[in-house]
Amino acid sequence: MDLNQAYYLVHVVEKQGFSAAARTLGIPKSRISRQVKNLEETLGTRLLNRDSRHMSLTEAGEAYYRHAKMALECMVAAEAAVLRDKDALEGSVTLSCSVGVAQFALSRILPRFLAENPRVSLRLQASNDYADLISDGIDLAIRGHARLLPDSGLIQRRIAVAPWHLFGARSLERDIGIAASPTDLDGQAGLVLGWRPGGSSWSLQGPGERTASVPFATRLRCDDMVTLKQAAAAGLGVVALPAYVCSEDVADGRLSRLLPDWTAGRPEISLLMHERRGNPPQVDALAAFLRRELPDVMNGVGGV
Repeated sequence: MDLNQAYYLVHVVEKQGFSAAARTLGIPKSRISRQVKNLEETLGTRLLNRDSRHMSLTEAGEAYYRHAKMALECMVAAEAAVLRDKDALEGSVTLSCSVGVAQFALSRILPRFLAENPRVSLRLQASNDYADLISDGIDLAIRGHARLLPDSGLIQRRIAVAPWHLFGARSLERDIGIAASPTDLDGQAGLVLGWRPGGSSWSLQGPGERTASVPFATRLRCDDMVTLKQAAAAGLGVVALPAYVCSEDVADGRLSRLLPDWTAGRPEISLLMHERRGNPPQVDALAAFLRRELPDVMNGVGGV
């Protein structure tokens, strides 16, 4: 197996084309195309459907991409593990993420990474405004997105899907009933993430690809998830938040998940980083750690 060929194919798929992959890797497009062609010839099957405008994976390509991506990530993790065992990891890493991710996801796992790597220091930039990795000197960034992120010349690694649900006080769950439908929430007081003026309805996805738009009466807009959770627990309204943010509150009885068969969105969580070959070992080690540990946190475990 030629890992370089697998590496190039994964880049082509994730960057949505040969040209974008070539720009990211800083190598000629012809080199990547030749490597992918050699890979197809070695396997004796076509992996990509491509024309002048579009590119897509064949069924065989889907299977190969999925396994190749896992193999490459395992190699990164293996390298990081060896370096860690040799106590060779030292230096600083700068990580950017939203305030919510920092408070409710990274707070659960980053102390362990730092304990395992005592010579690594971390600078964590928690902000709801996107930072520019290059101009701000950031090594890694965690981003939530509903659509494909624009081609930025950075490596993008999908970590998990973070479903959003509707939450409210236990008393509200009793009032609307377990078998409630979206229309039962029409006109409820809404607690909205983000302080800027915006929409006043929840877009929900339900069983069988059903959708619903549920209007609400805005009671509070705020860019702090803790404040929104406390307001919801106090019975001031309904809030849409990521499952992992509210898992402990649901388990402890402070909040109830409303409309359990419906979600208020399923954004993807991706890790952005610079070209792997130029990263210091401590950056690659943290990237591998996040890809390994964040999915369990992001999946909304804990009773949600």
